[in-house]
Amino acid sequence: MVKLGTVDLAGLEFVSEGDDHPAFPAGFFDRVDPGRDDAFYDSPRFVTHIDGAAIEAVGRTYDDLGIRGEVLDLMSSWISHFREAPQRLVGLGLNEAELRRNRQLAGWVVQDLNADPRLPFGDASFDHAVCCVSVDYLVRPVEVFAEVGRVLRPRGRFVVTFADRCFPSKAIRGWLATDDAGHVEIVREYFRLAGLFDAAVSSLRTDPSAVGDPLHAVWAARTP
Repeated sequence: MVKLGTVDLAGLEFVSEGDDHPAFPAGFFDRVDPGRDDAFYDSPRFVTHIDGAAIEAVGRTYDDLGIRGEVLDLMSSWISHFREAPQRLVGLGLNEAELRRNRQLAGWVVQDLNADPRLPFGDASFDHAVCCVSVDYLVRPVEVFAEVGRVLRPRGRFVVTFADRCFPSKAIRGWLATDDAGHVEIVREYFRLAGLFDAAVSSLRTDPSAVGDPLHAVWAARTP
């Protein structure tokens, strides 16, 4: 993973995946590597992608927002960053070895959301959902957010957290081309376009004066 400020967009060659959305500029969801994500993540990565302060901020955010009960951890990996696991935490991710290592998960599903954004769960299956440092890789995010809304119970929250690091070959062009404030607005727009959530709320969860990874959160509640 690299810091976004160090990525030279002029040196990258993007490839269209044919997934333009009318609400975004043409090519917004292009990526340098349009290959299947399950192949990219075929080997497990038992590392953390954000620093300790950002990890602590993720757990604190979940506590502050009351993310408990039955929870979906979207684009999950070997660690979910909850301070205390919810009653039932279900992970959906790309690498089975990572998901098996995650001791907080009560169950998991291996699925590439860029290949198939439909979630394999019934309507109103979860109290809440989370997605940690992965939203920048979605090429069909509005469909995914709508699916999250479908599987959430009324008033359930979907909490999206992200920092300023990514795999630049897999992040979408629109994400790479803007800053943290732009990223917040992108995620807010995903919630709005999904059509199943209240107005999104955002917050910088780490100390703005500290040196390290800034952890932003954007969340919204499922409409009644």
